[in-house]
Amino acid sequence: MSENPLNRLPFSVLDLATVGEGTTPADTFRNSLDLARHVERLGYTRFWVSEHHNMAGVASSAPPVLIGYLAGGTTTLRVGSGGIMLPNHSPLVVAEQMGTLATLYPGRIDIGLGRAPGTDPVASRAIRGVRFDAGQDFPRDIQQLQAYLSADNRNAPVRAIPGEGLDIPIYILGSSTESAYLAGLLGLPYAFASHFAPTQLFAALKRYRDNFRPSAVLQEPYAIACVNVVAADTDAEATRLGTTLQQLMLGVVTGKRQLMQPPVDSMDHLWSPAERQYVEQMLSVSFISGPEQLAKDLRHFLRQTGVNELMAVSHIYDHRARLKSYELLAGVLQGVAA
Repeated sequence: MSENPLNRLPFSVLDLATVGEGTTPADTFRNSLDLARHVERLGYTRFWVSEHHNMAGVASSAPPVLIGYLAGGTTTLRVGSGGIMLPNHSPLVVAEQMGTLATLYPGRIDIGLGRAPGTDPVASRAIRGVRFDAGQDFPRDIQQLQAYLSADNRNAPVRAIPGEGLDIPIYILGSSTESAYLAGLLGLPYAFASHFAPTQLFAALKRYRDNFRPSAVLQEPYAIACVNVVAADTDAEATRLGTTLQQLMLGVVTGKRQLMQPPVDSMDHLWSPAERQYVEQMLSVSFISGPEQLAKDLRHFLRQTGVNELMAVSHIYDHRARLKSYELLAGVLQGVAA
């Protein structure tokens, strides 16, 4: 790695299509497209959307549809899933849907795959039906998806049209060492969800690299770390903006999820000491500061992890402040004054 790990590091966006208090999913989608166009101009590499279900505050329940909307409104940005929860779907349907997108937007579509349901058990059963335990088929389903997308599948009795023969990059997503092992075994790039599951980050990266086997698509390990970033002109401003993220994670901890909330001056009246401890643990891989501190913290993180790419998710209530945050992050990572 270069002496300055911020130089020439690819940097990307994960967007959960979060719905803010007082707004609608339609507002969220318009803001997502505006953000995608913004980061495209700033030099970001890719823009991924995630799959979640049965959450009033998250509108990304249909990633392929949202990917098509975002890719159609941009020109060079790679757009993909971060991820599609593969056990929720037939590999053939995923191959056809993503194959359609890759045909419409050649060279710009990524397929990120996750094992989790992306929802609660009740909704998961509604989605998966008799395949409720389909998570155990994740390795086999990945290989089936790869087969459908390969040119060698042209003589098979079941074919993905469009999709067959297209070079669509596949990434394995994970928040534990299990998916890290699988990504290494299959020789695929790996993206770790340190934005909400930071405790296993280093163990997962080590297991991925230790078990990596070169493949037709990747000769060396390629690891992406997804992190929370809330950047502002000053540390104090970023700290206040970051209370939106803290409230979001508090909802996860307490089970009392709500729409994305505006920032507050203090969290003291919103959480107990125990809840604060849980939230801070979940957010231990978060960068909430002004540009100078952000550069120092990111440089330390990248030297520690050695990841090949940084992916940022920014839960910021005000859309203009979120645009500014990604602008400041780009400035830091490009080594220019932001």
